[in-house]
Amino acid sequence: MYNKSNYKNLLLELSHLKGVGKKTVNLLKKKKIYNIFDLLWKLPKSYTDRSFSTKIKDLRIGVEQTVNIVPKKYNFPRIRNLPNRVLCTDETGEIDCVFFNSYEGYIKKILPLGKEITISGKIGIFRNKYQITNPKYLSEDASIIKQKHNKYSLTEGISEKLYNKIINQIIDKLPILEEWHSKNIIEKFDNISWNDSIKELHKSENIGKYRKNFYQRLAFDEIFSTFLVNSEIRKKIKKIKKEKKVINLRQQDKIIGDLNFELTDDQNKSLNEINNDLKSSTKMFRLLQGDVGSGKTIVSLLSAINTINSGFQVAMMAPTEILAKQHYKLAKNIFPSEIKIELISGKSEYKKKKDIINRLSLKEIDILFGTHALFQKNIIFNKLGLIIIDEQHKFGVNQRKKLSDKGGDNCDILLMTATPIPRTLTMTIYGDMDLSIIREKPKNRKAVKTYSKLESKVDDVIKFVKKEIELNNQVFWVCPLIEKSKKIDHASAVKKFDFLKKIFPNKVSLLHGKTDVDEKEKILNKFLQNEIKILVSTTIIEVGIDFPNANIIIIENANKFGLSQLHQLRGRVGRGNKDSSCILLFKSNLSENAKKRINILKNSDDGFIISEEDMKIRGFGDILGFKQSGIKNFKLADPIHNEDLFILAEKEIKRLEKSNKDLSKFKPLIKLYDRADIINDIA
Repeated sequence: MYNKSNYKNLLLELSHLKGVGKKTVNLLKKKKIYNIFDLLWKLPKSYTDRSFSTKIKDLRIGVEQTVNIVPKKYNFPRIRNLPNRVLCTDETGEIDCVFFNSYEGYIKKILPLGKEITISGKIGIFRNKYQITNPKYLSEDASIIKQKHNKYSLTEGISEKLYNKIINQIIDKLPILEEWHSKNIIEKFDNISWNDSIKELHKSENIGKYRKNFYQRLAFDEIFSTFLVNSEIRKKIKKIKKEKKVINLRQQDKIIGDLNFELTDDQNKSLNEINNDLKSSTKMFRLLQGDVGSGKTIVSLLSAINTINSGFQVAMMAPTEILAKQHYKLAKNIFPSEIKIELISGKSEYKKKKDIINRLSLKEIDILFGTHALFQKNIIFNKLGLIIIDEQHKFGVNQRKKLSDKGGDNCDILLMTATPIPRTLTMTIYGDMDLSIIREKPKNRKAVKTYSKLESKVDDVIKFVKKEIELNNQVFWVCPLIEKSKKIDHASAVKKFDFLKKIFPNKVSLLHGKTDVDEKEKILNKFLQNEIKILVSTTIIEVGIDFPNANIIIIENANKFGLSQLHQLRGRVGRGNKDSSCILLFKSNLSENAKKRINILKNSDDGFIISEEDMKIRGFGDILGFKQSGIKNFKLADPIHNEDLFILAEKEIKRLEKSNKDLSKFKPLIKLYDRADIINDIA
């Protein structure tokens, strides 16, 4: 089956393994194990030590034990449903091996009379005699039994014995792969090879030893393979030659001068980085990452005006129609009147949509705003030079690559996200892109005061809300559930809406994930126009729109949210010139972690610091749902505990990029860990 040096054997289907039939293959697939390589990362959680044998007289009931016995007598009853028994002995006593639903021939084969057999299992007792029922571990060869047997989290239908047999078969025939790392890297892991690291990983005595060299080396491989793929994508994009955009900063500077605020240093730095990319002969593929309210949109619009003045068109895509409209209105407000601006949406009238599409193809529109509909086949730009995509942190690497290809060679790509994430995650998720970060908040941006309050004190909150509404202010009231649940004791939006509309008649609306799209737009527009005072909603309001008049957000069951999500929700207020507040409601008896989260949020408004703390508390997969967003799901590596490995991998990638070395030796690493179709042309 194996060529000892061929990594491709590890990617073979499970059916290539001895003793693995169709039923077992399907059971393993339920655990997302599709090939031999996948099995290597299903690690033992504990083990049973069968290496020490015990005399029959010293056996303990209810404990897994190993004993050397000699079968003396078969008892095969003729009455149905009675078990078959084999009387076995050693020099100290007797024990019965009991079998249900086993044939006589099979029993005689595995327990031949007069031969010494090593047997292991849970010891029971019946009529004052020891017994082992349906023993799975028995052999004439004591060395097979007398060892440590790993325990795994198994799918029903796969026994521990079968799983160990499969794993041991793979380990025994593990390919000896040629080393792909440099000498300097391998020395950091005490020169242990990939092959030896895998073997060590599956040894019983190494369970949970995350800081050992074998574990660290394999975690590094995982991180490094991801960085390699990102590096290759970056190189491919940089190889694309485009027409340079000629940047005239006169109009940009005039727009900046007319703003009623000054750009922060971070905004200016990011704008310069984007302008340099636009002027370059290589294609821009950049992420503009900024905290909530840090002013990313104005930077993107200034880069759009520079692109338009170079003779190109711009497309700006937002996740919702109301956010697309918000960007459109801002552009209308700050761009010179000669710039031709349009908005297209699913609700646009057929005649208007047709007119926009026609004018777009004739280059009579400079910048077009819209949702995903912007990239429909019938929408054809005449000379598209820049695509700006807002709030797309859930785009995976492959989706971004397709987007880059779709724009054409002369089209630069700028993605924006208001999701601050820790540096190790940024390297992993956005490593294929150049990165600009806006950390500073504009000087005119008011800090949101954050308070925590027991749910039982909700009457105090109602009094506070009444005062705010009298001052013509607006309130977000966020609940974790849409409707009441019998299983989870969380506040529901529907119940809270019914409660509040009695206190504030005709002033409350309800919004949640099941709300019809058109209805959602109507409700948000009413809230924007100050026609309703309180918007009760689930977390769907966490991304996007500016509601300058909303200055209060109340979050129910705040202890059930992650820090990053609470910070995003808090960012919905404080966007106008009024003092703003965030009230975190919680039940009594908070866990230590919940108390920690609430205190961190009360003491900081820096999204990057908050995301670091969030990751330490909750784990990297839970930050704003990245597990469901195309993030690399590491088997061993952890961005919290292996930060040193992430930094080491980043340095090694930069070294390789500078030396411009042939990457063919990394092909096994990339194929095994990433299966990256995106770089199939590596030799």
